[in-house]
Amino acid sequence: MSKLGKLTPRGGSCTAALAFALYLFAGSAHAQFGAAAAQSQQGSQANPLPLSGRSGASGGVVATQTAIPGTTTSVNTLNPTVQVSGAYSGSANSTSTRPFSGKLSLQEAVERAIEYNLGAVGLTQAVRQAHGQTRVARSALLPNVSGDFTETDETVNLAALGVRFNAPGFSIPTVVGPFNYMDLRARLTQTVADFTARNNYRAAQESLNATQLSAQDARDLVVLAAGGAYLQVIAAKARVQSAQAQLETANAVYQQTQMQLQFGKVPQIDVNRSQVEVLTQKQRLVSLQNGVSKQKINLARLAGLPPNEQYDISDDVPFAAAPAVSLEDAVKQAFEQRADLKAAQAQVRAAERALTAARDERYPSLSVSVDYGAIGTNPGQAHGTFTAAATLTVPIWRGGRTGGDIEEADAALRQRQAELEDQKSQVESDVRNAYLDLQAASSQVQVAQQNLEVTRQTLAQERQRFEAGVSNDVVVTQAQESVASAELDYINSVFAHNVAKLSLARAIGNAPQSLRQFLKFP
Repeated sequence: MSKLGKLTPRGGSCTAALAFALYLFAGSAHAQFGAAAAQSQQGSQANPLPLSGRSGASGGVVATQTAIPGTTTSVNTLNPTVQVSGAYSGSANSTSTRPFSGKLSLQEAVERAIEYNLGAVGLTQAVRQAHGQTRVARSALLPNVSGDFTETDETVNLAALGVRFNAPGFSIPTVVGPFNYMDLRARLTQTVADFTARNNYRAAQESLNATQLSAQDARDLVVLAAGGAYLQVIAAKARVQSAQAQLETANAVYQQTQMQLQFGKVPQIDVNRSQVEVLTQKQRLVSLQNGVSKQKINLARLAGLPPNEQYDISDDVPFAAAPAVSLEDAVKQAFEQRADLKAAQAQVRAAERALTAARDERYPSLSVSVDYGAIGTNPGQAHGTFTAAATLTVPIWRGGRTGGDIEEADAALRQRQAELEDQKSQVESDVRNAYLDLQAASSQVQVAQQNLEVTRQTLAQERQRFEAGVSNDVVVTQAQESVASAELDYINSVFAHNVAKLSLARAIGNAPQSLRQFLKFP
């Protein structure tokens, strides 16, 4: 009784300590209840995927070969083009990290484009982003360790907290404090069983795999873009060389007519026609030279070089037969090798995992948490304390959220499955179109080559007849125009054949590895 009597005076130290203990108990219970309630309400939920697995905003590269509309006197009826759009039409600067000698080979152009073209760079960064998202999804399954230090100096109004205790000869003060304490603590939380989090992680892994395959397919598209641009420069330079040869021929005829005019063999009108032909060829040459400069600027933009024409290309890609591969084998190889088809398959698997994760929201989850630390008024009086808890969360009713997640995931899965079927059809159509273009261009090269030989023979004969005075310059000019047209036909036919081979390499897949096999450049 004497000890109790010493502890009971109003405002005594023991009374304050008891009040402080009641406050800590109430606050701790309130905090633990709030944390448990928040955890039971939140739980694990499925990570929704976008409805479509395709990224249409990144642009693309398409090689087309269409017939020239209307009637034409040319044997060339194919118009090959390589259309580059979106990010693939630009690039980052490559000369700051990779010196440039001023001469660009086809292999170097492709290598620079693969590394610096904006389409490939964007998907490379998308791979890093997807890898980061995978690590985030995995973190829900791994231990989480944290530490904290708390220093508290506080005055508490117990009446405001609802603490009322009155007994004869004993009472708790309304206001406790000021008092202080410190708490140094380490905390560990670990998910033991959470099927939703596990399938979210697997879905993220499949999405990462799909992004990596899309980046590989982007390299194939870059090969088509850079290779096509390089072939366009080769064809443009060949047209310039042909125009220069035609200008030299026109000058020779013009000089010859001037000499014949002096001897009275031809009238002045023949000299005038010859001079007009020279001026026409000069104008054509200027236009073609301008086209070469623009094509070189376009190639520089794709390969990460400064956007100017102050460089030379070092490779020529003459006509060569395509690798002996049947249409059936080409389609089979494409189904096995095309990275975009594999990416579509990975997108379907990711959607299947996401749907499973949504369905697993109905299952209970189990987690454990442990903390250990020292608490006291100062470091010298601190004592070690710990807490160990296991939490089993059983979803009972979430307001229809689980059903909504399942419906959303199922819609994404059905969309990915439809896109996969479309991608299979796209792959086969790419191969068949490239194969048809290759056959047409190969046949046209043969016709253009024969036509070129005939027109050259005709021009030589007409010049001989003109020198002998049997013919006039009109016939020579017509024969010269036929040669010019035949040379352009041959150049365009070889260009169309090379583009078709390049398209077939992209259509089959692994274009960077098979580029030299298909184009057969030095």
